[in-house]
Amino acid sequence: MTFRHRREKLRSILAGNDCIRPGSVYDAISIRIAEDLGFEMGMFGGSVASLAVLGDPDIALITLTELAEQMRRMSRASALPVLVDADHGYGNALNVRRTVQELEAAGAAGLTIEDTLLPQAFGEARTQLIPLEEGVGKMKAALDGRGDPALVILGRTGAAAITSLDDAIRRARAYEAVGVDGLFFTGIKSKAELEAISAATRLPIVLGGAPEDISVSDYLRGQRVRIALQGHAPISAATQAVHDTLRALREGTPPKNLKGLASSELTSRVMREADMKTRSADLLGLKT
Repeated sequence: MTFRHRREKLRSILAGNDCIRPGSVYDAISIRIAEDLGFEMGMFGGSVASLAVLGDPDIALITLTELAEQMRRMSRASALPVLVDADHGYGNALNVRRTVQELEAAGAAGLTIEDTLLPQAFGEARTQLIPLEEGVGKMKAALDGRGDPALVILGRTGAAAITSLDDAIRRARAYEAVGVDGLFFTGIKSKAELEAISAATRLPIVLGGAPEDISVSDYLRGQRVRIALQGHAPISAATQAVHDTLRALREGTPPKNLKGLASSELTSRVMREADMKTRSADLLGLKT
């Protein structure tokens, strides 16, 4: 299976002049819904991966194998380009190289590698960053591990909220020099911070969340922000819906009286039932 077209679509977003809001996806159903609704791309976040696969918080418990397998399931279900949060690359620079290879094979359109120290250090409650030199080594490893040159590699840092804005800019410029395709920032708190970052760098910018007064599309476009995340509301909504449905059933509500269930038409569309019936007729000789 080739995933080149998906990666080229993500590259066109980064090369464009618009600011895209990706759909937060985490499994075969969510990615198909995002595709059907017209999202240009999906975002597979580390927190939703941990919740969907393990039911655990986002504290680096999920493994590379589990992340890649979930991405593979989504790639099979939909052709929507997906940017994957690959955290710290699951180890040192050599592990980062392996991470890129696995996620590329799983169909990711792009991935982020961050410079956060993960897992959390013993006895240290605050979030920490790895040294800049180690971060540069990880970015080099990510690029070296890429087999398909169309795969997008983004260098990610949360330094603006952890150390300082100056450190965030220093790290971003170092990752630019290595040759990453774009820069992913978290922890940006003001227009002044974003404008300083935009002025000091040249690559496309991806924002992993920002205050409401910053999150205006026209403004973001002017600051070279090409992708702006909106959090991960879909999995939160799904969790609430499952909870409410199971609670109602547990309390004795008859299934026919349940509220908020997907219609048979929506379920059929998400399952691609029409396509399956066509294949069943063509390949199995089944009458429909």
